[in-house]
Amino acid sequence: MSPTIKDIAKAAGVSITTVSRALNGYPDVNEKTRSRIKKLAEKMSYHPNSQAQSLVLKKTNTIGVIISELTRDSVKAAFSFEVLCGISDRSSELNYDIILFSTNPNKQMNKTYSDLCRERNVDGVILKGLKTTDPYLREVIDQSSFPSVLIDIPVAGEGVGHVTTDNVSGVRDAVRHLIQLGHRNIAFINGYKEAAICADRLSGYMLGLQEADITYDVSRVEDGRFSEEGGADAISKILSRHPETTAVVCSSDIMALGVMKELEQMGRVIPGSISVIGFDDISIASYTTPKLTTVRQEKYEMGYQAAQMLIDMIEGRNVKHKIVLDNQLIIRESADRLQKG
Repeated sequence: MSPTIKDIAKAAGVSITTVSRALNGYPDVNEKTRSRIKKLAEKMSYHPNSQAQSLVLKKTNTIGVIISELTRDSVKAAFSFEVLCGISDRSSELNYDIILFSTNPNKQMNKTYSDLCRERNVDGVILKGLKTTDPYLREVIDQSSFPSVLIDIPVAGEGVGHVTTDNVSGVRDAVRHLIQLGHRNIAFINGYKEAAICADRLSGYMLGLQEADITYDVSRVEDGRFSEEGGADAISKILSRHPETTAVVCSSDIMALGVMKELEQMGRVIPGSISVIGFDDISIASYTTPKLTTVRQEKYEMGYQAAQMLIDMIEGRNVKHKIVLDNQLIIRESADRLQKG
């Protein structure tokens, strides 16, 4: 009679769960114990029961969606909601359910990504809003055995894919537009350094300036933390250093709203004395006064494509692990030709 996991556990003096986790490569079993269990299994001529394995690995047709740092500002932006609608619609079309998780760095320190996925019994996960310093991102890259798709983090490989927008060209096009309107004293308000997209958006700003032979000046750049308050603080700092600024590009519409409120309190006329361009094209952008010129991301499509990619990975199909969506500059009222004098 073939030995069982129970037999190995008895011989090793450990629990059945420990043997199972050791033989299946779970990282929470220390290497010394894992090595001893594997040697015993080999010595006892243990072979996994394929039927039992299939029950363990049985698909649930459920995918997890992890969103980091859900805040009132992020809800107001409705960016995540539109992405979720895309995920939900495509998942439903393919007969998958979704489970939504909210996370932050503290939660990630208390429960690993792998443990969360196993406990919730999901087939794979879509992750949005992770910072480059978040523990879950490192785990996804280094050791996760769960199919994972990252939104707006450019990491791809076996079992990991990503969907994003062309952040470089989006900001570059915004800068080009301002230059065509006669502006040269152009500031930039980014999000925060731990967001992968912010490096690309800064590159787009620098590229737009370079194309017009305008020297990049780091003192014209501030981080606004993707919040209204952050945008307001950032434009205040920039104008205190560079009162000659005639235009500003913001890395999100929410920050642009904060900029516009702060400029109004300063008595600055938009776009008469200073032009403002945002990024995202959230629903409120067309209702502001003046209406916000912005770079439109295909938010729904981003979620839709992320769900398609993840389910293709789960079901073992050949899949392109990187999707970069186009964006579009939406010209409204907040950016106009530079007023002379």
